Parts: sequence; structure tokens; C-alpha cells
Amino acid sequence: MTIDERLEKLAERHEALAQAVEITAGMQRANEEAIGKMVAENRERDRKWDERFGQVLEGIARLLHIAEIHEQRLDDLQGT
Repeated sequence: MTIDERLEKLAERHEALAQAVEITAGMQRANEEAIGKMVAENRERDRKWDERFGQVLEGIARLLHIAEIHEQRLDDLQGT
């Protein structure tokens, strides 16, 4: 194999590696975008869940207050 043939093969390998790196970089960018979208969606989902959970806790607190009022009324009616 002559030096020119070796250089040609080396150039072909270099081109193949450069293409592989470009493809890998493109895939990495696509993955990063997809992950970014998922993170944003998860944050929004978590925010909504936290909001709903807060509403449930407020409702429970109101029900507890009502139960305490009714308990007091029953105690007053029973004279205790």
C-alpha cells in the first residue's frame, strides 16, 4: 500500500468519524430538548398537584372546623 493510498484511507476514516460525531451531536441535542420538555411538563404537573393538594387540605381544615362547632353544639345540648 502506497502512502497516497494510506492517506486516502485515512481521509475516508476521518470523514466517517466526522459524520458520526455530527450525527451523535444531533441526537444529543434532540435528547436534551426532549428532556427539557419533560422537565417543564413535570414541573407544571407538580405545580398543579401541589395546588390541588392545598385545596384538599383547606377543605379538610374547614370540615374539621365544622365538626368542632357541631361537637360544641352537642355538648351544649347535653349540658356538659
